Amino acid sequence: MERLIFASRWILAPFYLGLILALLMLLTKFGQELFHILPNVLNMTESDVIVAVLTLIDFSLAGNLLIMVIFAGYENFVSRIDTGDSEDRPDWMGKVDFSGLKLKLIASIVAISGIQLLRVFMDVENSSKENLMWMLIIHLTFVVSGVLLALMDYLVAKAYALKK
Repeated sequence: MERLIFASRWILAPFYLGLILALLMLLTKFGQELFHILPNVLNMTESDVIVAVLTLIDFSLAGNLLIMVIFAGYENFVSRIDTGDSEDRPDWMGKVDFSGLKLKLIASIVAISGIQLLRVFMDVENSSKENLMWMLIIHLTFVVSGVLLALMDYLVAKAYALKK
């Protein structure tokens, strides 16, 4: 029974393979956006260029987020990733536990939300006050959630240290 339960962690492997496909989907949309922007860059206003660059940064942050979830999730829940003696192995790989992954995830979501909010601010004349208000509320909700998650982790770590 215990071997079966332990082996069941491999059921998660297809999820991580699916996330790799999602990374390829992001790359496709990034390339499509870049292909759309480049021919028009000389005709774009400064604000349009900034919004376009923020869109590309959004894709990049989402890709980084996917890599963190794939690497940390796979290593924490399925199996160690054997990279041999590769110098390219990220320093954080193998060191991010579930708590650290959770905080990195919310930090990335806050960054992505902040970029979305900045994009709306750059084109504020074409946004309704209601839309702007909701985007701000959602962003602040992510920020407060991140602070509360960090506070909870801090309190748990402090309580654990006191028990020792």
